[in-house]
Amino acid sequence: MTTLATPTARDRRRWARYLVDERAEARVYRELASRRTGEERAILLELAEAEGRHEDHWLDLLGDTPQRLPHAGVRTTLLAWMARRFGSIFVLALAQNAEARSPYADEPYATPAMAADERVHHEVVRGLAARGRRRLSGTFRAAVFGANDGLVSNLALVMGIGATGVAPGFVLFSGIAGLLAGALSMGAGEFVSVRSQRELLEATEESDYADSALPHLDLDANELALVYRTRGMDADAALDKAREVVTAAQAGSAPVGAAPGESADDVVGSAWGAALSSFLFFASGAIIPVLPWLLGLSGVVAVVLALALVGVALLATGAMVGLLSGASPLKRGLRQLAIGFGAAAVTYGLGLLFGVSAA
Repeated sequence: MTTLATPTARDRRRWARYLVDERAEARVYRELASRRTGEERAILLELAEAEGRHEDHWLDLLGDTPQRLPHAGVRTTLLAWMARRFGSIFVLALAQNAEARSPYADEPYATPAMAADERVHHEVVRGLAARGRRRLSGTFRAAVFGANDGLVSNLALVMGIGATGVAPGFVLFSGIAGLLAGALSMGAGEFVSVRSQRELLEATEESDYADSALPHLDLDANELALVYRTRGMDADAALDKAREVVTAAQAGSAPVGAAPGESADDVVGSAWGAALSSFLFFASGAIIPVLPWLLGLSGVVAVVLALALVGVALLATGAMVGLLSGASPLKRGLRQLAIGFGAAAVTYGLGLLFGVSAA
């Protein structure tokens, strides 16, 4: 390390902050490890150990633990709280973002190895989070798509109808009808989509149709090699595989097939589960724009309250998508808000136009 100037009080305060954050991050990883088993547990414990090495570095510079330490940052405190109570992919996604914001690359008192560690930690946590993302991707897609579609479509519907000046009861009826129609359509569409995808995948899975014929094939001239060539093997590898399988079959052993892949259930999940999830999440989103009219409000008050409620919900769903994908929650939330309010503005304008015309 290059020679540095005599540390100032400000430097020592910064080191104390790093020390507190390293301890908090190590606790997060240990909390997560307590809820995991096997390889994931071992990886998380090694991350906690690495954070402990960084903690030791700042302790050495400080000389000892200061009598008064600053509080951990808000993000780190939130991480620790979530890790203790949930231990979920949300915590890993937040930890991934925290590792990406490490200040050590520009910190003169941090070693190059520490800065490199933080970069590697980001990739390790991203890999752990990716496992969870893959596990929930199908259901999560249906849930987010359903809720967002319910929010946007029903907001646009009640805004457009409300702008025509019709009675509040008609707006309420239209919103409820839109909720039921949209939820049923979403559920049916998701069921058909997942069932069709499942049937397509099942049609591509390997078959044991020809297994009974294996003992009767000629070792040097058989068509089994063609089967393996259709599965992506080159000609020589396919022939070697075919001879291995035929030899095993003629010796009375079980056929030596290809390694099992993911089943249709693993890839697309349950059609009924996806349909129910889509129905419920669409309905949960679509009910929000209708709440003001359910509460007996009308006119501008109902419109403003509907916009406020839906705006909060759109920001929340967008932030959740951003969080789980490792992107900026704020940017994703604002994007959802702009899309939803843009659609509502269009239908509201059309409602005003038709309302004036009808008058």
